[in-house]
Amino acid sequence: MNTIPSKPERRKELEDFARQRGKTPAGALDEALAAYLEWEQQDFEEAVRGIQQGHDDAQLDRTRSVEEFLNDMQNKHGLSR
Repeated sequence: MNTIPSKPERRKELEDFARQRGKTPAGALDEALAAYLEWEQQDFEEAVRGIQQGHDDAQLDRTRSVEEFLNDMQNKHGLSR
């Protein structure tokens, strides 16, 4: 059996989490970890797509000045400068 060190309070939370879901602590941890890792991968892929889009926009000169951006944010959100 593999073990991962954890704080006593985290083990208690895991046991409570598992009990509420009718699972063993190992099963609940595996399920929660899988869900987190899937979310993390999706978040990473979205970030890469956003960076690529920004790069593409800059390459095609689809940009605006900082001044224009700040004015838009000021107007949209009532910010002061």
